[in-house]
Amino acid sequence: MSQNFSGNESNPLSSIEDWEDDLLDRYPEPKTETKTKDEYRNYEDSERVDGVREFYRLNHTYQTYDFVLEKEKEFLKFDKKEMSLWEAVDFLNTLVDDSDPDTDLDQLQHLLQTSEAIRADGHPDWFVLTGFLHDMGKVLCLFGEPQWAVVGDTFPVGCKHSDKIVYPEFFQANPDSTNPKYNTKYGVYEENCGLENVKMSWGHDEYLYQIMKNYLPEPALYMIRYHSFYPQHRENAYDHLMSKHDHEMFKWVDKFNPYDLYSKVPVPPDAKALRPYYEDLVAKYLPATLKF
Repeated sequence: MSQNFSGNESNPLSSIEDWEDDLLDRYPEPKTETKTKDEYRNYEDSERVDGVREFYRLNHTYQTYDFVLEKEKEFLKFDKKEMSLWEAVDFLNTLVDDSDPDTDLDQLQHLLQTSEAIRADGHPDWFVLTGFLHDMGKVLCLFGEPQWAVVGDTFPVGCKHSDKIVYPEFFQANPDSTNPKYNTKYGVYEENCGLENVKMSWGHDEYLYQIMKNYLPEPALYMIRYHSFYPQHRENAYDHLMSKHDHEMFKWVDKFNPYDLYSKVPVPPDAKALRPYYEDLVAKYLPATLKF
C-alpha cells in the first residue's frame, strides 16, 4: 500500500511529487539541449499551488544553519536501516504517487525512465546509474521526515538568502535572516570558497550524496548533491561562493537536470526486462548492502 503524506503541518503537499510539478511550471523548457515534451502537467490546480506555497513557507522558515547541523548529526550516522540497493528501491516504492495527473508510475519506474533516457543518449554507465539512483534519498520520508526537509529547491544556509530562491518572502520568518552571523552576503563563508565548504539546506540530495560519496565518480556526485540547487544552476545566484572547479562540475549538473525533469512519459518501462542490466550496473559500483 502506498503512503500518502498530506493533510498536516509537516506535510502540506498533496503528494511528494507536487514539488516536481511546480518545477515544471517554473522551468517548462530545458536549460540545455535534450529531448523535450510539450505538455506535462495541469498547472491550473489551485490546491496544488496552495500546497506548494505552504510547503515553501515551512521550508524557508525552518531550514536554518543549526537545523542542518542537527539533521546531519541525526542522519549521517546511517543507523536507520541497512539494506541492499534493491531492498531500498522496494522501500522507496511505498512512496508511489497517487495524485500525479500524468502518470501512476511508482518510484522505480520514474527512476528507470530517467536512467533509460540517459542510456539511450549514449552516456557512460556511471551517468546511467546516477539517473537510476538520484531520488533514493527520498527514503527520508519513510524515516519520519516531513516533506519540507526532504524535497524542495535547495540553497546555502549560513549566509544571506538570495531573492532568486522561490518564494523568498518566506525567509522573513527564518531566524537566520535576522542573525548578523548569517544574514550577510558571505555569512560564515569566504568569497569563492567552494561548495564543498558550504552547508546546503537539508534534503534528499545531500543525504544521498553522503551515502554514495565513496562509490561514484565526482561528476555523478555533483549531479546527486546539487540537482535540486535551482537557485544556482538555473538562476546563477551563488557564483560568489562557487570555485572554478564547481563551475566545471556544474556542466554535469546541467546535463543531468533535463533527464530528471523532462523524461516522464505515460508508457511504463519494463522493469522486469531491465532488471538484469541494472543488477550488473549496481554491482559494478556499489557494495552488496548500504547503510541508510
